[in-house]
Amino acid sequence: MCGIIGYVGPQQAAPILVEGLRRLEYRGYDSAGLALVNGDIHLRRAVGKLRNLDQLLATQPVLGDLGIGHTRWATHGRPTEENAHPHVVGQVAVVHNGIIENHLELKNELREKGRRFASETDTEVFSHLIDEELQHGAELSEAVRLAALRVRGAYAIAVVHAGEPDKVVVAKQQSPLILGLGEGENFVASDIPAVISHTRNVVYLEDGDLAVVTRQGHAIRRVQSGDVVVRPSAHIAWSAVAAEKGGYKHFMLKEIHEQSRAIADTMRGRASLEQGDVFFEELRFGAADLQDLRRIVIVACGTSWHAGLVGKHYIEQATRIAVEVELASEFRYRDPVVDCHTLVVAISQSGETADTLAAVQEAKARGARTAAICNVIGSTIARTAGEVVYTHAGPEIGVASTKAFTTQMVALYLLAIYLGRRLERLTTDQARELLGTLLQVPNEVDKAIALNWHVRDVARRHSGAHSSLYLGRGLLHPIALEGALKLKEISYIHAEGYAAGEMKHGPIALIDEQTPTVIMAPRGPTYEKTLSNLQEILARRGKVIAVGDATDDELRATVHDFLALPPTAPWAAPIVAVVPLQLLAYHIADLKGTDVDQPRNLAKSVTVE
Repeated sequence: MCGIIGYVGPQQAAPILVEGLRRLEYRGYDSAGLALVNGDIHLRRAVGKLRNLDQLLATQPVLGDLGIGHTRWATHGRPTEENAHPHVVGQVAVVHNGIIENHLELKNELREKGRRFASETDTEVFSHLIDEELQHGAELSEAVRLAALRVRGAYAIAVVHAGEPDKVVVAKQQSPLILGLGEGENFVASDIPAVISHTRNVVYLEDGDLAVVTRQGHAIRRVQSGDVVVRPSAHIAWSAVAAEKGGYKHFMLKEIHEQSRAIADTMRGRASLEQGDVFFEELRFGAADLQDLRRIVIVACGTSWHAGLVGKHYIEQATRIAVEVELASEFRYRDPVVDCHTLVVAISQSGETADTLAAVQEAKARGARTAAICNVIGSTIARTAGEVVYTHAGPEIGVASTKAFTTQMVALYLLAIYLGRRLERLTTDQARELLGTLLQVPNEVDKAIALNWHVRDVARRHSGAHSSLYLGRGLLHPIALEGALKLKEISYIHAEGYAAGEMKHGPIALIDEQTPTVIMAPRGPTYEKTLSNLQEILARRGKVIAVGDATDDELRATVHDFLALPPTAPWAAPIVAVVPLQLLAYHIADLKGTDVDQPRNLAKSVTVE
């Protein structure tokens, strides 16, 4: 949520800033703005989508080779031009992601000094604090450092000053921020896509870092002590083209179609069928490290939490160690019972999810071992956890997660085998059988994607529904939850995901001719029980969309709509079966005309609590 971009160099900054903000649109926002330095601070802000800022710049162009830009997702104050970033006080412009927890206390103190506020935001406090230090004679970077010392909470800020027209000063605390390194020009941003068309060399700032960025380079020091530090640079392997739509109508549809490739990339170099084992370069766990492991806790939010529920089945079956799956947003507020015998695994696509990061920090403080599963190399959660499994899904731009979800399940599948082998709870032959199943998944996912146009026909018949029910058992219960979430996220149709066996304990009251039920019914251990639930729905004249085996002619003849998948082994079933549910949500949303890639009120990377 919220996006930051900054530029200093020989080119006109405005087009570069707008382009960077456009590449950050996936993060979610409700207003946008720029501040350029050219003798003075020149401000342009607009409510709504970036096209509104484009129109403003077309009628009120602005020149300058130094500037900052921002897309805002409201936390304090309504979406208005006054509340949009950047915030200018005197000759200082500030953009900010995060939440300043003591902003009311600071605002009251500043008002007592005669300062007046033009917005309802917490960010404007930063602008006043920096301006106050400048008035007392501090230069810009020191003014930012002193201001940062006074605030509590999460922030990533970028600051420019008309009196020092050769630098952007940034600081970070619990909110992502990177530097993009060019030749004779440099960038700052909240995420890599904003700068990837200009440079693939980046520096990940750490919490408590402050950086001064000029045309010639950058210098980093610590906010608390002022000490100079050096952070290593990293090279980004994927290109700007990977973040483009590639001919698809929406990023989400493109990313659904990329899943077989992403799954193969996640497995590549890790799964050895010959040895019946899994190898992770990033993990340093050995057999000795795991012998005293008594419990595993998975922490995640949203779609990643659903992946964790699937991972619970995998890991428990492979290791016979109890696994709990916790909502990261609840974890640290309930005095969690974790210790040195506990492994806490955090799952986050971005590696920047604030609640998940806080859960990792809480777990480490209580002595637990920690590991992360995420998609972004060098992200905050990856660095904080220490041990990490990267999913290699590539950039995911659509807010509703698709390929990140399937690759998270694949990573958990591999992790379960890895742990099972090192704990000697899984034999070589058992591991080979599971890996043989996994190696078939990319091909099976492609067959599921081939249902695309059939799913669109099914979507046409049900796009007018006001509510729907998703049911599944065992490994497919989390997939029912995920299918319902996808429909809610992008089509704005109410949907409930339930364990199929729980239907008779309440949700059956919702069944009628206007409420379609999507039921996960491939052959497997719970197949017969699922068919019984299906008959209960049909007896109440409910409409059923079934996801089942292509060979199941009886099921096909029983239900209103049938989505046929290749028969798969139980562990592979959730990875394959989620694909038609992604397509169903996508096509219903597209038919309804909603904003598929940027659904209302949502953000791709939730970097505030």
